[in-house]
Amino acid sequence: MRPSVNQPPRTTAQIVPHSSPLPDSAVSIRGLTKVYAPSNGTAPPKRALDRVDLEIPRGSLFALLGPNGAGKSTLINILAQLVIKTSGEVKIWDIDLDRDPRHAAAAIGIVPQELNIDPFFTPAQLLDIQAGMYGVPKAERRTAELLNALALSDKADSYARTLSGGMRRRLMVAKAMVHNPPVLVLDEPTAGVDVELRQQLWGYVRQLNRQGVTVLLTTHYLEEAEELCDRIAIINHGKVIACESKEDLLARVDSKELVLTLARDIATIPESLQRWHVEGGAARQLKLRYRPSETKVSDILDQVRASHLEVVDLTTVETDLEDIFLQLTRRSPSSE
Repeated sequence: MRPSVNQPPRTTAQIVPHSSPLPDSAVSIRGLTKVYAPSNGTAPPKRALDRVDLEIPRGSLFALLGPNGAGKSTLINILAQLVIKTSGEVKIWDIDLDRDPRHAAAAIGIVPQELNIDPFFTPAQLLDIQAGMYGVPKAERRTAELLNALALSDKADSYARTLSGGMRRRLMVAKAMVHNPPVLVLDEPTAGVDVELRQQLWGYVRQLNRQGVTVLLTTHYLEEAEELCDRIAIINHGKVIACESKEDLLARVDSKELVLTLARDIATIPESLQRWHVEGGAARQLKLRYRPSETKVSDILDQVRASHLEVVDLTTVETDLEDIFLQLTRRSPSSE
């Protein structure tokens, strides 16, 4: 039954009473499809999401990655109830988006890419207004706490228009957390933010996650996703093409690189090493690419010693998330 328009949304404590079991999935998506009608009579419909299934475990730090136009923003806008899905089922904290949209909205906080801050209010006023919209009683509002956590206390009474870009981005995070939601969505939160502020923001996000908040992150900074997140999904052409733990995803590419720095120059690469795709790097340096499933580093070093090469230093280069991302997203839609 759809709640009355005048019924205020519940706070997080009311959404999930202490006596109720917590859901296994913070967000559960089944068969989610979104088709945009053509803007004119000749263009075909645009299928932005194609039967997406996605489970975001409670308490996880989850990354949703994909190239531009892959469907990430459409999916997030459906969670935010800014876009109406064509078909499928979406549950946020076990609350069905269709059956109980008001309470589903109370279970999630969303930080969009765009900075939608009224420039004529102060940060303190903006947080109070946002909390009031979610029905948070004045006695339970956390305005000062949130401003302090995001290093904005000294700007609490300044007009929002005077804040820097990084401060506005952090204020957006504070706005998303005023009703203490169990799920936080960050859509490209560090775009245009300098390194120091980025680290401060991630420190706060980690803190929230340790306190039990499930975080869904989209970013084009793949190194951020690799460092922060424990589970990663990749979407391309409206379909989820990978969704697994970070460790399992990184293990998909069976390839490593061994870089050897030699004591002296060599005229030619020994024949015994050429099966490992050897190439010259900097002076007195060899790069060997090999498959860990087939070859041990000790086997390569045995051949290096047998070739009478003196090694003064060596490093190994692991597969990173960028390698996996490019490998998966460069496939054609028909191959997915």
